[in-house]
Amino acid sequence: MKETREARMNRDITPEATRREKNWAYTGIARILPPAILLILAVAAWELAARANSEVSRVWASPSLVWNATRLNADALLRNLSVTAYEALWGFALAIILGITFGVLLYISKLANATFMPLLTAAQTLPLISIAPFFLWFFGFDEAGKIALVTVFSLFPIAIQTSRGLAAVPRYFADVALTCGATPTWTLWHVLLRVAARQIFSGIRIAGTYVCATAATAEYMGSRRGIGIFLQSAYNTFQAPLVWSATLSIVCMTGALMAVIVIIERLLLGDPAEDSID
Repeated sequence: MKETREARMNRDITPEATRREKNWAYTGIARILPPAILLILAVAAWELAARANSEVSRVWASPSLVWNATRLNADALLRNLSVTAYEALWGFALAIILGITFGVLLYISKLANATFMPLLTAAQTLPLISIAPFFLWFFGFDEAGKIALVTVFSLFPIAIQTSRGLAAVPRYFADVALTCGATPTWTLWHVLLRVAARQIFSGIRIAGTYVCATAATAEYMGSRRGIGIFLQSAYNTFQAPLVWSATLSIVCMTGALMAVIVIIERLLLGDPAEDSID
């Protein structure tokens, strides 16, 4: 006798599965609720302080003024934000490709490790304000220079985490694949990188936190368009609400990018919270 669909569903709902669902739901609420409450309190305190003190309102503006400025300048804000997003996303995509490639080289070759590691480290220690003009002089004031700059400053964490993730893979994963007839190259790309994927995504998340800010800062130092130019214009004309609008738009864009990275990671690798559930 065939098992009905309802019977299969009831059979799959075990106490363990129910407990895991409750733990995931509780974990999600526990992560979102505290920062949400803190943000609401901070915005409320900011609004009250700005209304009570004209000096605070002049320098910091108030959330209500920032909202009105954002609403009235939404078209210009979105136009410039789209340019920055284009630069940040292209630079980030190239950084992921090159970062993973360099990470693999650092893992498989001691010569590559000795050659590239000092250069990658040096690239991270250079202040953006000192290196950005060289990119602008070489690539011009178009998007190419910002894309290259984002790529360079995002490479390091991805390459390092890729190399460390591969080095942390237990030896028996490769031994089993090689024993079954796999080549070293196939084992590297289909076994080791998959096992190290969680740590690689860690490097991608680290890099993703500052790609938008890097692109905006490069625009601020010299560009024809972008949120950095919008920010510079607002700053030069002492329009504090617009300065906050541009700043918060960068924060929101970074948050959206991080959310996409987390979603992709969970779709490919599952929820990391599973590892902590008994």
